[in-house]
Amino acid sequence: MAMMKMKIYGYRLRALLSTSLSSSPFHPVPSRTFSSSSFENVGFIGLGNMGSRMANNLLKAGYKMTVHDVNCNVMKKYSDMGVSTKQTPFEVAEASDVVITMLPSSSHVLNVYNGPDGLLQGGDLLTPQLFIDSSTIDPQTSRKLAVSVSNCILKEKKENWENPVMLDAPVSGGVVAAEAGSLTFMVGGSEDVYLAAKSLLLSMGKNAIFCGGPGNGSVAKICNNLAMAISMLGLSEALALGQSLGITASTLTKIFNSSSARCWSSDSYNPVPGVMQGVPSSRNYSGGFASKLMAKDLNLAAASAEEVGQRCPLTFLAQNIYTEICKDGHETEDFSCVFQHYYSGKSERN
Repeated sequence: MAMMKMKIYGYRLRALLSTSLSSSPFHPVPSRTFSSSSFENVGFIGLGNMGSRMANNLLKAGYKMTVHDVNCNVMKKYSDMGVSTKQTPFEVAEASDVVITMLPSSSHVLNVYNGPDGLLQGGDLLTPQLFIDSSTIDPQTSRKLAVSVSNCILKEKKENWENPVMLDAPVSGGVVAAEAGSLTFMVGGSEDVYLAAKSLLLSMGKNAIFCGGPGNGSVAKICNNLAMAISMLGLSEALALGQSLGITASTLTKIFNSSSARCWSSDSYNPVPGVMQGVPSSRNYSGGFASKLMAKDLNLAAASAEEVGQRCPLTFLAQNIYTEICKDGHETEDFSCVFQHYYSGKSERN
């Protein structure tokens, strides 16, 4: 018993040290090799536009799934497919080796982990050895949850897994990439555990990038979306100005994409209706990344910037613009709608 307490204390100390050093470019030398061979039973919580597609790709890859969502219709759909459904997150945990969560916000994640019948309501003894949160939330919440999980003990030791571990692994690519299984995962936590989980992640995506200690995946995600928002605003502003000065957006787009202004927003996600097919602007800004979600992510970036005292004037400007777009009733439209609803840009449809 004394030996077990020493092992648990040692693991908790490593977890806390990893958390405190998560902003450092250095991380501890790996001490153990974790195996992914016991990831046979995968739990998935949050079957919305993103989560359902991610779960479907895991099913295609042959994983045995147990799922939960607050939407009863979604639960029935998976039940009709022969997938095991549970009424609570705790029941999902009891049936799983690894649990993946894909939820809208920090408050939802905290409720699924710590709320009534949550993932951690089994006390200090847990069944899953790994928890992966792919939600876009603030880094502080990710780090606190990582410590909470590491303070627990596995009901049954599995190979080198002595304690449960958590990874924060938000994604980039949107619904289209989730459907195609081509997401990019930004992963924070133990590098050993990241390596063990990589094959599981690559069943849902084409890239998995290790970002450092706990919470660093969440840091990478909010910084990525911040840059994406500012890029979209800059492109939309330039295209709308060009239209006002007498040049078409399609002509400007050709110029941008063959010169120094080229960016993802111009060559892959153009915001002007009629310029590019297969993107939200070609279908009245539906079926993309909702403006309310961009506003939420910018709120996370702004709060994080304030917390560390970082000057980020463009962050706060972008936050105000997307907040205004949402207040004007466009919260469910793709974030590229800023071209039309903020800059009054014109369509180039025939």
